[in-house]
Amino acid sequence: MLRWRRVKLAAGVLLAAAPAVYMVAAAPRPDPGTARLALDAPLPQTVPPGVTLAVGDPTTEAVMKHLGWQAPFAIKWARITGGPAVTEAFHAKVLDVGLSADIPPIHATWVGIPVKTIAVMFRADPANHPLYELAVAPGSGIASLADLRGKRIAFSPGQVQGEVVLRTLAAEHLTKKDVTLVELPSTGADVYINALVGGLVDAAPLAPGAATRHYLDDWGAKGARLLPHPGFRDDLLNIYVRQETLADPAKAAALRAYVQLWARANAWIDAHPAEWAKLYYVDQEGLSPDDARYVVEATGRRDAPRDWAGAVALQQSAVNLMAAETGHKRFDAHALFDTRFEPVEAQAWSAARQQVASR
Repeated sequence: MLRWRRVKLAAGVLLAAAPAVYMVAAAPRPDPGTARLALDAPLPQTVPPGVTLAVGDPTTEAVMKHLGWQAPFAIKWARITGGPAVTEAFHAKVLDVGLSADIPPIHATWVGIPVKTIAVMFRADPANHPLYELAVAPGSGIASLADLRGKRIAFSPGQVQGEVVLRTLAAEHLTKKDVTLVELPSTGADVYINALVGGLVDAAPLAPGAATRHYLDDWGAKGARLLPHPGFRDDLLNIYVRQETLADPAKAAALRAYVQLWARANAWIDAHPAEWAKLYYVDQEGLSPDDARYVVEATGRRDAPRDWAGAVALQQSAVNLMAAETGHKRFDAHALFDTRFEPVEAQAWSAARQQVASR
């Protein structure tokens, strides 16, 4: 079993790096007399009046507001993103819908929060548009993945970054005796970048976004670089919810409608990359137009599979790996997926792609 050590960053570093997280008030609990929906019952298709979903999905929020789309229910948008923040919000029961890569739903299950994935998305060209690459620190002496032996690597067991590290080590035939894993949850790109620049770690998984680009611009002359990880997929994106939310018939109907909106929003983003770069990354996130174009190009196009078998297989592989390396109990990854939503997403994605293609 891999062991890792924790480190504490200076308070100023953490405060500067962590993104704003706005918690929302807990939704009213359903009346005890309300009928509960079985997890294998057909999804209700009509959303009754008075339903509200608390949603942490800034990209769909941006598209809906930009285009004036309306949902058949009220949405309480929450600035809650990233696995650790979503898990915390699910634990507090202040969030209905969260987005993450593959590890957070697994981690939520292990910490006693039963969840279900209700939609999945991949990148259409994952080999050329990975979710993460391994950044190395200036002066680390790391020129290739083989040089990771004896190095300190940032590690977050509850996020996909941790999986990327473990799979990379396995591909390089490295063991727990060969490296030091430094437990450091990535609440934002700057956390890992500050750790790299500050000499706390020698390597860390970073998304190829604007912050990573500037890290290379600023420190590349001193040895900072990005190393592609071996050829495994890291691009699975999930919409997931607490099982308790799905047991509420009214919210289950609203979730069905939300998955349709999510698919439609992603199809629109794919079809309008320049407009998306400006409205979200420039106007909302404050990036320069050049950085915004870079991020959109690094992300690439999206792909919503009609069949979730590939997503289930990837999740099972992640469960097996993380269970073996962290001491948690292995489980069947099918339990993470609510396949009632599989045709809902597929049909919405197909219809949305056809609609944008016809314009």
